[in-house]
Amino acid sequence: MASLPDIQLSDAKPQLNILQLKEEMAPVIDPKDEQLLYYYFLRFDCENLVRLLANPEAEIDERGNFSREQYEDLMRSARELNFNVHRFPAFMSIFAREYPYNSGKEGWFARDAMMLAYYEYACTVPNKMMARWYQLNLDIQNILTALIARKQGWQISNYVQGGGPVVEAILEHANQHDFDLAGDFEYVKELMHCADTEDPVEKEREIDALRWNWLEEQTFLEPFDINALFSYLARTEMLERWSLLDVEQGKNRFTEIIESLRGSAKVPEEFIRK
Repeated sequence: MASLPDIQLSDAKPQLNILQLKEEMAPVIDPKDEQLLYYYFLRFDCENLVRLLANPEAEIDERGNFSREQYEDLMRSARELNFNVHRFPAFMSIFAREYPYNSGKEGWFARDAMMLAYYEYACTVPNKMMARWYQLNLDIQNILTALIARKQGWQISNYVQGGGPVVEAILEHANQHDFDLAGDFEYVKELMHCADTEDPVEKEREIDALRWNWLEEQTFLEPFDINALFSYLARTEMLERWSLLDVEQGKNRFTEIIESLRGSAKVPEEFIRK
């Protein structure tokens, strides 16, 4: 950690990207810590699996834990042999096996379904800080989605996914400004302020700043442990993503945040007509 360059959200881009960090960590990280970071890199594996199920020739993100050959083995085994490949979490084998049946269903969106399964799995990571990070991200997604659904007059329960105290509060207090969450979750007041920002690029910047500050606060007193390295990875990914976005792409990103668990095709027909 002491050898890594300092990073700020205002940086144009990170000096080291995620793939470079992964390669530098490999020879020095403790095996137990490596297993914890497996959960972090697994998200890229989930994205890769969705791409390959839709198009076997698709390019894969090398930041994942597995190779193209291993993904192909997963898909072949899940479909032809009907069993879970043990090197992968069971939910990925199940997803691959059920993909041909679900892909044609109205209202089913492959990436949304996979990311929900991933976050629910990642929340079980045997590290309290990391588990809270994944739950935070899932909760932020649900709050933003619920705000949009409420504004448009949609049934909120059709759009929030997963479980836990935040989802329960959203459903129970759907008409309250902050879903009665601010008293129990410190970040909610700030998130509500972010959601009111008109410019979509600035809005996502503010949401990333919220996440960034949360990560720094969690690791302030222990800057050299595995949590600090995890925080560094997550913050580097934010910088890496922003450095790859031009202005137009940045405007589209906020829509992705809100609809990442929903899918734009789920907009009610009567709203489309209006």
